[in-house]
Amino acid sequence: MQHDCLFCKIASGALPAHKIYEDDHILAFLDLHPIRAGHSLVIPKAHYVWFEDLPEKLATRITTCAQKIARAQKIIYQVPRVSMFFTGIHVPHAHAHVVPMHHVHDVTSAAYLHDGIEAFSTPPQADAQELSDIATIFSNHMID
Repeated sequence: MQHDCLFCKIASGALPAHKIYEDDHILAFLDLHPIRAGHSLVIPKAHYVWFEDLPEKLATRITTCAQKIARAQKIIYQVPRVSMFFTGIHVPHAHAHVVPMHHVHDVTSAAYLHDGIEAFSTPPQADAQELSDIATIFSNHMID
């Protein structure tokens, strides 16, 4: 536990949260600043800053929990899709967001908003050679 980490404090019980799931390794709770009602966070109880640092079994546990939350969100909010993504922008503790999507742009990038909020713009297609070069670079840097 990092003593100055907001999510470590929540995981330890030092700060309150609206918990929706908890076991010995992970905790899921409602986001205080939701994109949509039901927006949930799933965190490891142990402190990991980046999601890529999570042990594989722990990452799988988080994803499995997020799937269960997503199924519940679809029923509760009557939405056709739910988004799950990891960030670490505001709190440096690996965490997955699980967001019921009422609108196509609930969790979108500005790259898709070229034609306005009610449209869904496809960003320009990347050059095939550039994609090939990037794929080659990735193949040389993938680490187990």
